[in-house]
Amino acid sequence: MDSFNLKKFARDAGSALSRVVQRTEEKLGTSERTELDAHFENLAERSDATKLWTEKLLSDTEAVLTPNPGNRVEDFLFDKIDKKRPNRLSNLEYLGLDMIDAGNEFGPGTAYGSALLKVGQCEQKLGTIERDFIASANHSIVAPFRKFLEGEMKTIMRERGLLENKRLDLDACKNRVRKARSMLGTQNKEGPSPEIVLRQAEQDLRVAQAEFDRQAEITKLLLEGIGSSHASHLRCLHEFVESQVRYYAQCHQLMQELQRDLASDRKPSPMLRINSEEVELVPPENSSSNSPPN
Repeated sequence: MDSFNLKKFARDAGSALSRVVQRTEEKLGTSERTELDAHFENLAERSDATKLWTEKLLSDTEAVLTPNPGNRVEDFLFDKIDKKRPNRLSNLEYLGLDMIDAGNEFGPGTAYGSALLKVGQCEQKLGTIERDFIASANHSIVAPFRKFLEGEMKTIMRERGLLENKRLDLDACKNRVRKARSMLGTQNKEGPSPEIVLRQAEQDLRVAQAEFDRQAEITKLLLEGIGSSHASHLRCLHEFVESQVRYYAQCHQLMQELQRDLASDRKPSPMLRINSEEVELVPPENSSSNSPPN
């Protein structure tokens, strides 16, 4: 490791230790803390709420679209390694396949077998419609929400972390200035005089203040961009609702058609009117064996 890297390592280690000390003293109440203005704090609170609720809504939406948690984990892993997701059948499609197999087993010529075939084919169509809806919902809301969390929100959190470090450095410098001022007028037998120590501490404070102010401005601009993200998320929400409207309308239409088709297969039994009352005529079993001989 060359001398430059050694100096950088030592400087970074010193800064980290100074921040730990500063944070500890703040928790103990023995050190002051620089507070940001109310507008910045409001922006930060809105950012935190946006992050929290976007994560919850994303998780809830994914659970609706892919109820099986194992499948969700599998899809997440495939997305991470940038590979195509497996083409798995949905529960509706499995139901449709089994109904079709059962209908063929019982015979398409029987009432039950014929109905199973028709319902099974309908369930398969519902599965296809559901697949299209899931793809549309992923495009309209899941992908944009995830992109926001992994992009813009991650950048905001990183810059806020940097701002917190700059704030700790600033407050540590303020403490050193206060300590150096308290030492004025005393005799320092070893090392630089209190005046020199104070001048250096004040110089460090000016640098730390400038870095803090610059980082605060960068972070504030990013936090103000949350409003644009809300507008974008609103558009995503509208698109998601439109996808749901199409999905449920297609499902409703398909089920109505199936219901009419099944109803047309049900033939009414002949009725006999006796004393103004209708009585269903049911042919007796084995009528040929019970008929009187010629």
